[in-house]
Amino acid sequence: MKLKLTLLAVVAIAVITAFIFMDLPHNWDYALPKRIKKILAIILTGGAIAYATLIFQTMTNNRILTPSIIGLDSLYMLIQTFVIFIFGSMSITNTNKELNFVITVGIMILFVGLLYRLIFKREGKNLFFLLLIGLVMGTLFGSLSTFMQVMIDPNEFMALQQKMFASFNNVNTDLLLFASILIGLTLLYGLRFTKYLDAMSLGKEHAVNLGIPYDYVVKSLLVIVAILIAISTALVGPITFLGLLVVNLAYQFMNTYRHSILIPGAILISVIALVGGQLIVERVFTFETTVSVIINFIGGAYFLYLLLRESKS
Repeated sequence: MKLKLTLLAVVAIAVITAFIFMDLPHNWDYALPKRIKKILAIILTGGAIAYATLIFQTMTNNRILTPSIIGLDSLYMLIQTFVIFIFGSMSITNTNKELNFVITVGIMILFVGLLYRLIFKREGKNLFFLLLIGLVMGTLFGSLSTFMQVMIDPNEFMALQQKMFASFNNVNTDLLLFASILIGLTLLYGLRFTKYLDAMSLGKEHAVNLGIPYDYVVKSLLVIVAILIAISTALVGPITFLGLLVVNLAYQFMNTYRHSILIPGAILISVIALVGGQLIVERVFTFETTVSVIINFIGGAYFLYLLLRESKS
């Protein structure tokens, strides 16, 4: 296992090095900090999504579900659409990235908090009921976003269209620092629950029989998932299939259910996928597409493969 993790780390370092120094112009004092900022954004986003998806699949005991089923991606687009629809693309809530980031993350976390409180305070309501409600709410948010998008001015829609796909090209340095602090604190808090994940992957009944405080752990992990997905989505935009892709690849490559191995493996694969995708966007497609389009295309095809494999088994 250590050999596989070392191999992933070497590949990640090689891809990152290639991204930073490939065709570096003579005025590197401008280009180098810009590329390093992109790499930091990629590591933060990739790590947060991979970790959140892995523990989410462990809780649900299902390897084809992602945290986006709760509706956070749809809520993100609803918030951005609502801001431009009501206030316009030149309003401070849209042009001020720090303010937009704080508002977006705050609303997304508040939504999940209310959802958890309304569901888990009732007896007999379980995690899958939460997922069902989240799926319905996500569909509702998507419909509201589409309704407002067809109503706004085409020029305003162009400003909104930039936020529909994840982009690492114009990440605000101040946001990067703030997001890294929030993600770091959240991951530190999540470390205390790592010891429960291996047993939880066996299912609720086995986890309870092994003495794990299942309900408390699930609620805490769901909060962690919500915070990480909210921050990463608000920072760069939605990447729907990234978590599904990298976590399942981590399971296949690492060939283990030990989360102490799977977590760093999934994070490294996520970094490799995002940096490699960004390299393709810049060197092959010359910025004519975004990395989220590539990741979602590959991830969507992989998702169909997983569904077909599950149906056959």
